[in-house]
Amino acid sequence: MAPDRPDLFEALADATRRIGSSADLQSNLDTLINAVRQALPGVDHAGISVSRADGTIETLAGSDPLAFTLDRLQYALGEGPCITAIQDSPVITIEDATTETRWPRYLPPAIALGLRSQMGLRIFLDGKTLGGLNLYATKPGTLRPELEATAQLLAAHVALVLGKARHEDDLMSALDTRTVIGQATGLVMERYKLTDDRAFQYLTHVSQHSNIKLRRVAAEMVQQANDESVPTALQA
Repeated sequence: MAPDRPDLFEALADATRRIGSSADLQSNLDTLINAVRQALPGVDHAGISVSRADGTIETLAGSDPLAFTLDRLQYALGEGPCITAIQDSPVITIEDATTETRWPRYLPPAIALGLRSQMGLRIFLDGKTLGGLNLYATKPGTLRPELEATAQLLAAHVALVLGKARHEDDLMSALDTRTVIGQATGLVMERYKLTDDRAFQYLTHVSQHSNIKLRRVAAEMVQQANDESVPTALQA
């Protein structure tokens, strides 16, 4: 472990500086992929997977086309260290793919593509699984259990970036909802000469009695008002 630490600290420090100056998720994930390869010299290819709400998994960032290919091969077959790490065990290591007996459908085509060693790590934050960090090597014995602690530290950085992005997405969604409800409230106030509170109560009443979410009621009202404000000759 000791020889890896200077590279690890330098890579993480550089990645942190770059991420701190960028709000772009893709750029930040690409930065972390480069940090992984710098901190773990034996890693030839790396990918970052994310789990969707519907259970599907996809790769958001990869070091090269082979990383995407190996990731997608596991998704298609429904097996492999990436899948197992996300669903069952937080860290999975294959020291030598040619002697590994697990994942019999995945390994033969992966070996044909050049895979010899692999590590899959679950990416999680606040107890919630976000995805996986997938590390690949073309030489056997490169990815060993002794490297798991270093790899987990890198996975934790990925989790922070993904968690921040998801939080911002949730925040933006909440802000959008507040905006459209505010617009609809203003329309009701103007149309029915109501106060702000009474206008909001009106929207809530419509939502409850129609069994339609308040945001959708508000959005449809705003859209209708926008359509009515467009001259007929300009409407599609």
